[in-house]
Amino acid sequence: MTDAHELKQNLLHRREELRQGGGPGAIDRQHAKGKQTARERIDGLLDPGSFQEVDPYLTHRHSAFGLDEKRFPGDSVVTGFGRVDGRKVAVAAQDFTVIGGSFSEAQSQKVCQVLDLAVGSGTPFIALNDSVGARIQEGVWSLAGYSELFWRNTQASGVIPQISVMLGPCAGGSVYSPGLTDFVIMTEGISHMFITGPEVIRTVTGEEVDFDTLGGAWTHATTSGVAHFVAADEGEAFAITRRLLSYLPSNNVESAPRLPPGDDPQRADPALDSLVPPDGSRSYDMRDAIQRIFDRDSFFEVHARFAPNAVVGLARLHGEVVGIVANQPAHLAGVLDIDASDKIARFVRFCDAFNIPLVTFVDCPGFMPGTMQEHGGIIRHGAKIVYAYSEATTPKVCVVTRKAYGGAYIVMSSKHVRTDLVYAWPTAEIAVMGAEGAVNVLYQRQLDAAADTAAARQQFLAEFQEQFGGPYAAARSGHVDDVILPSETRGKLVAALDFLRDKQAAALPKKHGNMPL
Repeated sequence: MTDAHELKQNLLHRREELRQGGGPGAIDRQHAKGKQTARERIDGLLDPGSFQEVDPYLTHRHSAFGLDEKRFPGDSVVTGFGRVDGRKVAVAAQDFTVIGGSFSEAQSQKVCQVLDLAVGSGTPFIALNDSVGARIQEGVWSLAGYSELFWRNTQASGVIPQISVMLGPCAGGSVYSPGLTDFVIMTEGISHMFITGPEVIRTVTGEEVDFDTLGGAWTHATTSGVAHFVAADEGEAFAITRRLLSYLPSNNVESAPRLPPGDDPQRADPALDSLVPPDGSRSYDMRDAIQRIFDRDSFFEVHARFAPNAVVGLARLHGEVVGIVANQPAHLAGVLDIDASDKIARFVRFCDAFNIPLVTFVDCPGFMPGTMQEHGGIIRHGAKIVYAYSEATTPKVCVVTRKAYGGAYIVMSSKHVRTDLVYAWPTAEIAVMGAEGAVNVLYQRQLDAAADTAAARQQFLAEFQEQFGGPYAAARSGHVDDVILPSETRGKLVAALDFLRDKQAAALPKKHGNMPL
C-alpha cells in the first residue's frame, strides 16, 4: 500500500509537470519571443493566489502523426477561475509551449467546460489567446472542437461579458471565437489575427504582404475594427482588461460596479458654454465635452482608433457606469459612414445587453455621401444604428450639441426611436438639412427673381434659421424635452438617469428581429 507521503510526493511531482508545460526548452523559446507562459499570464492577470485550475490533467486521445509522443498533462491550454479586484472571473490561457497552443479536441473540452461554468455562475470569461491554430493532426475532431466553442460563445453572448486578449498568433478558424466575444485586446508587434496567412495570399493572389500589415494590432484597431484596444505589451494588455472589467457587470442581471461618488453631481463647468463655435463650419473635440461632464478621469474610450468620426466608451456619472455614444465633429465633421455606423450599433447593443444606460451626444451633418459609401452598403450599415437604438430598452438620454440633420437626427437616439429624454444646447440645429441647402431648395425661384441675390439669400437664411434652425421648434413640438445650458448638462444627466434607474420596458413577443447585418 502506498503511504501518504508517497501519494503527496507523487501529486507534487505531477503539479510540477503541469507548471513545466511543454518543457524548459519550450518555455525558453517562449520567453525569447518576449512572451510569457500561460501560467505566468494568469498570474499577471488575476489577484495573487486566487486561481483555481480546472481539468489540469486532461490530455488528447489521438495518436496519428506522432501525437502519442506529445501527451502533455493539461494539453495546450490552462483553464480555471479566480478573481480580478476581488470579483470572480473564468479564464482560459492557451499554452504555446505545448504543440504551439494548437486547438485540439481536448483544448475544446477544457475551454467549453470553464465557459459553461462561467455562464452558470454568472461570471465574466477571459480568453488569453496564443496559438498556431487548429491541430491539423486531429482532423475533424479539432474542427468539431472549434464548433463547440463557437456555439458556446454565441449562447453566452449577452449573458456574461466575454473578453479576448490576443497575446500571439491567431489564424484560420480560431479567429472566430475572439470575433464572437464582446471585446478584443491586441498586443502591438506580437499578436496577429488573420483568416489566411501571407504565404497563402502570395500563392493565391500574388500579393506580397507581411504579418503586421495583414493582421497586426494596428491594422485591426484602425482599419478592420476587429480590435477594440491595443496594448504595448502583455502587462498593459492585462491592465486594460482589469480596467475594462471594472466598468462591466458580471452578468446580464447584475448592475455594473458602482463607486462611491467623488465628484459634485451638480458641478457646472463654464467652459462648456463656449465649447461649440458659433461658426457651424468650425470643429471642436467632443471628448472635451465628455471629459468635463462625466466624473473626472472616468472616461474609458472603446474602439478609439477605428472610425474616429464617432466616439464610444464607458464612463461614470456620480459613480454609476454609463455608456457614451457621440459624433466627433473634429473628424470628418462627425459624419456617419459605414464604419462609424457599425461601431455605434455594436456598442449600443452591448450596453443594452448588460443594462448599461446610454448617453448620446449629437453633432452630425448626416450620412457620408459618395458612390463608395453607397456601393459599400451605407443604407444597410446606417440602418444598424436605428435598429440598435430602437431595440434598446436600457435608459437612454440624448443631448444635441449642434447639428442634427435629416436621417442622422433620427438614428442618433432621437425621441422617435424611444429615447427617454432628449436635451438640446442653445447651439443645436435640428432640421431636415442645413440652412444653405434648404434655402437652395425652398427659395430657388425667389433667388432667381431677386435683384440682389446675396441679400435675398441672407434674408431667407435668417428666416429658415428662425423657424427651423435652432432647438426651439423641436422643443415646441415635444421632440426635445428641454433646452439647457451646456454647463447644466452634468446635473441634468445625473437627475435623468437617477429617475430612469428602475425603467421597465416590455417587448413584443417574437423569437428575435432581423437586424440588417
